[in-house]
Amino acid sequence: MKLSDDKKLDIWKIPLYKIYTDDEDVDTITRIIKRGSRWAIGPEIEEFENALKKFIGVDYCLTLNSGTSALHASLIANSIGAGDEVIVPSFTFISTANSVVNSGARPIFSDIEKETLGLDPLYISEKISSKSKAIIPVDYAGQSCKIFEVMEIAKKNKIKVIEDAAESLGSKIKGRKVGSISDSAIFSFCGNKIITTGEGGAVVTNDKTVFEKIKLIRSHGRQDPVNYFDNPNQSKHIETGYNWRMSSITAALGIAQLSKLDMIIDKRREVASKIISNLTKFPEIITPKPSTDYFHIFQMFTIRLPNKQRRDDLHNFLTGKKIFSKVYFEPVHKTSFYSKYNKLELPQTEQISEQVLTLPLYPNMTKDEIYYLTNSISEFFED
Repeated sequence: MKLSDDKKLDIWKIPLYKIYTDDEDVDTITRIIKRGSRWAIGPEIEEFENALKKFIGVDYCLTLNSGTSALHASLIANSIGAGDEVIVPSFTFISTANSVVNSGARPIFSDIEKETLGLDPLYISEKISSKSKAIIPVDYAGQSCKIFEVMEIAKKNKIKVIEDAAESLGSKIKGRKVGSISDSAIFSFCGNKIITTGEGGAVVTNDKTVFEKIKLIRSHGRQDPVNYFDNPNQSKHIETGYNWRMSSITAALGIAQLSKLDMIIDKRREVASKIISNLTKFPEIITPKPSTDYFHIFQMFTIRLPNKQRRDDLHNFLTGKKIFSKVYFEPVHKTSFYSKYNKLELPQTEQISEQVLTLPLYPNMTKDEIYYLTNSISEFFED
């Protein structure tokens, strides 16, 4: 018998994540559906964008249909293409590198540091060449990378910083919101993110030129004074582009989710604190320990084990307990496609990728779930 997706979810006593949702989300989407028009391009899109740019503290925001589209569009808007190089981490979701390749440029992988698991500023300068046009630092698991140091290097070399903040909406460094420091930043609203619209993404920037270009890129290069579906005249297409728009239904859900973001973050941080307090007695486990400069939102809760064997043993043990854990991330430069691109070694990336294991964490995680998770880990180490 083939299991439905819902039945597959029931297999896990503790899933990796659960979406935080309420009646407001349902009512908001229902209202848009019932009006019977403007499901694709309606006022909710601009409303969501305005709310996001106000939250981050930037001049411009554009929503798109995914974080990957947002990153790809940002590269195109910065005129990055064939013959150019973009410095990226290998310790990331593969879309970071894919967006560079799909723009026609070449990803140059650089190593990470152990504090934030973001790009190590010490190695970035070694990777810069006459072909370098941008750096894409990644904010891992809900914590900022060392973005101030990255920006300093970029300014010195006159290249752009396009921050992949897909996992870090609401996190801060030295009191400033992630996304407000780099030249541009992207966020994702995929199902496992801090807030979600199912799929979706956004670009934030203070650069008006980038903003205007992405407006064209996300909608077939179309420049219309009014909504396409409200315009009886022929459209004016002044560039090539893609169908990367976010729908009104998606944006409406984003507005409802964003209104709960601070509460969701508070709950995630509270759960993380409880899990950490229960795991500190195990010397083999390195739990997240952000310094006072960093405000971690715990989009993921990732621990580190001494080595790959120990990590894999714990992963398999938890699977046997019906607790979902996952490795985030395997090195991108070691994948079959990218290993052809760059024959290189990234010692920190490779070591950390063999140590990391992401554990379940979600805002409405119950005391019983936290106990079952941490007690199962205790069983593993005390066996």
